[in-house]
Formats: sequence, C-alpha cells, structure tokens
Amino acid sequence: MTKKVKQQKTQRPPLPAYIDYKDVELLRAYLSVFGRIVPRYYTGVTLKQQRNLARAIKLAREMALLPYTSKY
Repeated sequence: MTKKVKQQKTQRPPLPAYIDYKDVELLRAYLSVFGRIVPRYYTGVTLKQQRNLARAIKLAREMALLPYTSKY
C-alpha cells in the first residue's frame, strides 16, 4: 500500500521507456537534496519504473557519475 500525497514536492520530468544510467540530469531530478533516492509516493512513478530508476542511480553512483552524498 502506498502513501497518498496530495501534491508533489517538486515537479519532475516524465520518465522515458528506458532509463539510462548515463542520463545524469534525469537521475538528479529523482534525488533529494541530500542525495537519497526520492520515494515513489512523492514522484508518482510506477513500481517497475522505481526499480529501474533505483538500479540506474546505483549504477551511476558506482561509475562516479553521481555522488553518494551531496556533502562532498
């Protein structure tokens, strides 16, 4: 069961059919200011999209395209 949020915190771009880990600008839109992955009840994406998004973000972090935290 997902949480109901009346309004999204920030407007995010729509996700394409294939989420590429090299598209850093798209992935940054789905990260919080602290560098954490935003939950799907804020973004409004489906469960399958959220899994693919998390996989792409984690792969981009491993390839050093995205930072693990926003502090450093």
